[in-house]
Amino acid sequence: MRDIDMTVTADDGTPLAGTLTLPPGPGPHPAALLLHGSGPLDRDGNTPRLRMDLARPLATALAARGIATFRHDRRGTGATPGDWRTPGFTDNRRDALAAVRALAARADLRADALAVIGHSEGALHAMALGARTEVSAVVLLAGFANSGDGAFRWQGRSLVAHLPAPVRVLRRPLAGLGGLLLGRVRRTRTDVARVAGIKVNARWLRELLAHDSRDGLAAVRAPVLAVTGDKDLQVDPDDLAEIARLVPGDVQTHRPADLTHVLRRDPGRPTPSSYRRLLREPVDPGLLDLVPEWLARHLTPDADADADAATAAEAEAHRPSAEEQPTAS
Repeated sequence: MRDIDMTVTADDGTPLAGTLTLPPGPGPHPAALLLHGSGPLDRDGNTPRLRMDLARPLATALAARGIATFRHDRRGTGATPGDWRTPGFTDNRRDALAAVRALAARADLRADALAVIGHSEGALHAMALGARTEVSAVVLLAGFANSGDGAFRWQGRSLVAHLPAPVRVLRRPLAGLGGLLLGRVRRTRTDVARVAGIKVNARWLRELLAHDSRDGLAAVRAPVLAVTGDKDLQVDPDDLAEIARLVPGDVQTHRPADLTHVLRRDPGRPTPSSYRRLLREPVDPGLLDLVPEWLARHLTPDADADADAATAAEAEAHRPSAEEQPTAS
């Protein structure tokens, strides 16, 4: 496995700096674009205060199955210039599409075997890109099937319900306050605005609230793997049933027990305050087995068939002949 620096030029000319991880052996290789969640996340899914550390273990697991991985720094993070608060939700999708096209143009990658893996916000972009002819497979990690407004309100209720008991009694006032804040965001007209004294990416939030991921799911042309943990507090795990209903083709869903939004397992009662503790643990090993295995079957089916045939041939070669078979006395 080796990492090389790769820069994707966005539609407006912005250089999106990233890392392409190539598996051992000669190419061209199948490849996957990894899209992280929301906020000022670098290519590895990290912020200065919170480290998701999803990219490296996933890239390593994929490389072991012969699949390359590309991930890039969001605008205004890492080596990509700009201000992370100014791009809209649709800008992030356009940047993702530019990355897909750049991967398809590389001679060391297979243009007919490109996947998109998205976590949280990245899963919403992966849904939309699944309608593109360039995309051969889609992996959704904690993606919702709802309007942005509906998903945001579900998340608010879920997070409040898992706060300490003294705070939970304030859930109705907090819900009312949340509604007022969303109304304030909808009335903004600038990229960045102050809401309750906090500078937020207002355009991104307006576009997310207006987005309905169910439209993208219904238009997906590629096979889909959807995984949402049973203890996800930010995305409704029940949306997996809606994803399975909406995707018109091949779809596989998984709801791992104890898996949280940060892709670590928590056997106890999940709370928002547990994220920092959970992120000191490695990414769930079961997830790191599931995603590469599923992608290998959909991006390299011939290779898997050849491997199965070779295994069967080897077993046949070592099978005792009739003369060598033991007999009962």
